[in-house]
Amino acid sequence: MRLRRSLSIYVIAPAWLVKSRLEHYGAVKNIQKLGFRVLNPGFRSRPLDADGKAAEIEKAFRDKRADIALSLRGGYGSMKILPRLDFAALKKRPKILAGFSDLSALLNPVFEKTGIVGLHSPMLWNFSNPRPAAVRSFLNALCGFPQKNLLAGARVETLSPGRAQGILKGGNLVTLSALIGTPWETDTRGAVVFLEDVDEKIHEIDRCLTQWALAGKFNGVRGLVLGDFRGANTRDVFAIIRSLAKISFPVIYCPAVGHVPGKITFPVGARVKLEAKAGAKNANLTILSLDGYPPVKNDIYISKRLFLRRKLPAAAKTTARNNI
Repeated sequence: MRLRRSLSIYVIAPAWLVKSRLEHYGAVKNIQKLGFRVLNPGFRSRPLDADGKAAEIEKAFRDKRADIALSLRGGYGSMKILPRLDFAALKKRPKILAGFSDLSALLNPVFEKTGIVGLHSPMLWNFSNPRPAAVRSFLNALCGFPQKNLLAGARVETLSPGRAQGILKGGNLVTLSALIGTPWETDTRGAVVFLEDVDEKIHEIDRCLTQWALAGKFNGVRGLVLGDFRGANTRDVFAIIRSLAKISFPVIYCPAVGHVPGKITFPVGARVKLEAKAGAKNANLTILSLDGYPPVKNDIYISKRLFLRRKLPAAAKTTARNNI
């Protein structure tokens, strides 16, 4: 499985760097095999300061060759860039901004300030050991979402049934919580919100969700997708939300959302419809509109040796789980 027409990636590093050269270049090689061109594939040993990171993002958006500004890795640092970003300049030359985890601090504000729909998706580092499900979902996004149901084939549990429409927003709970009270906090009114996190204790998750409730962030929410909360039980997370807010909207749990190898790519800013039936093991999260999504004209070439039946070679055997 690969793209028929090559798309060009400009790698940005708003958060942490990849420590291993082997993993870095293995990820570059693997993503090239999928049909992408990487405009700046070099290994980085020194992080930029916040001004430099903002300038790099703006440069990626100015580059006429680039289709995608793909984050190198998550971790921490993206929120420091926000006061330094020229959102008006980004709006003039829209690109597909892609990443997850700490990148939640950029994806949501960029959409709200510019109207550009970005991708909550794997980052370059994740392609050092890619999983077929993650690749399949990522390529679906880069082909303009021919598969409109974002949860197609995924395991889903309905926690509160119902149907709703709204703008898809969300990402990492701790990261988004840190933006509450700032000019870049996420407006959740009229939104279908998705939340996930990794390696946070349940009381820390409780603290963040309580902050959301006290700030009124659950007021006006149309629907909620709870992803994986590695280290905590997502049903316990839902119990906390239910104790803090009146649940008058559909809520589902999907373990393929978050810091997981087979993660689903979500378009942040797309209008979607969430349909969840009581007792069902699946649900629909269907794209209704992609207004603001930078145009991509592509489709997928699937060879007789179908990628879905085999893995791309891992760049290196590592003890660290490269999903941050």
